[in-house]
Amino acid sequence: MNKKGLAILLRARMRPADPTRTSSISISPLTNGVNQMVANSQAGHVSGHPSAQGSNNFNGSTFKERDFDLVQESMHSAISMNKTEVLDGVLDDFSEGYFSLSCENRRKLLLVLAKEYDLNRIQVRELMKQYLGLQLPSSEICQSSSHDEEGMLSSFYRIERNLRQALKPSHGVLFDRLNTHPGGLRFLSILRADILSFLEEENIPSLRALDSYLKEKLSTWLSPAALQLHQITWDDPASLLEKIVAYEAVHPISNLLDLKRRLGIGRRCFGYLHPAIPGEPLIFIEVALLRNVAQTIQEVLWDNPPIPEPEATCALFYSISSSQVRLVTDSYSLVLPMLYETFLCLFSGIKTRVCLTSLPCNMLCLSLPDDLDYSF
Repeated sequence: MNKKGLAILLRARMRPADPTRTSSISISPLTNGVNQMVANSQAGHVSGHPSAQGSNNFNGSTFKERDFDLVQESMHSAISMNKTEVLDGVLDDFSEGYFSLSCENRRKLLLVLAKEYDLNRIQVRELMKQYLGLQLPSSEICQSSSHDEEGMLSSFYRIERNLRQALKPSHGVLFDRLNTHPGGLRFLSILRADILSFLEEENIPSLRALDSYLKEKLSTWLSPAALQLHQITWDDPASLLEKIVAYEAVHPISNLLDLKRRLGIGRRCFGYLHPAIPGEPLIFIEVALLRNVAQTIQEVLWDNPPIPEPEATCALFYSISSSQVRLVTDSYSLVLPMLYETFLCLFSGIKTRVCLTSLPCNMLCLSLPDDLDYSF
């Protein structure tokens, strides 16, 4: 066994079989904190909570638990501060403080974020009253003079602009700033994992609204247009191949020969990466090139040797997995059509496309091409 194969095998074996786990990215205090905390925090999902186990491990290794009030103060500074030259340090301080908190204090802090940094409903109601009190210009005025019409509509434009601003919650500032901060997008994934876990314990409306807002933000930042398609091969770094082994959630990879087969002749593995999380395949899709449609998954994984690729007439999408389930679940329905178009360019002889996967293809079917067959 070569050194690369041994590295993949050893590192993959050291990982618990948890597809929600993440791995390290580069530099910056926030990134380093996230890298160390990600595995502990998200591994806690296996034991029933994302934070309980992770917080204890984290506290014992690097940071002692901070006073709750100090972490809340650093969160407030991260939202309200306008001095961009010190903002990076403030965001790092908040993230380290959040990681140091116990499970209960994280829940308490997220409730503070959801309630005290929500939108100002008194201001919204006042603007709505003003808006409803305006009179639309009559049809006679509209026909007689466009100048008069613009004058009467100016109040509508002003209040609509103010309403749009008032309907933006203050916690959105924190999310926006973390998104542009190194390691911030990964941190937001942990934040949302915590929120969802707390919601499983108790359905709190304010926390549900916070999650809905963050989910909408993540859907924009992680849109398919922002993802980069990369064909994963045996020549890629061992650290990337290790993630394929660790995060394969549909048909687990049994050994190095199995991995090499899935990346070899007659097979393709494509990963979607985001520039903010380098080296981390947010979604990866495994494809088999076949002469005929396989009747069972065993024909793809074990039974039949690969055929010469020029003879292939069928592309079978047999596995779709993610290393960041909390981030990209809503993108599944959009990335497969993009890969489908790529296959049309790469293999003009492919006449049949089949999706054979246990993932929620009720979403996939909403946007996949009509001529893509499905077998579940």
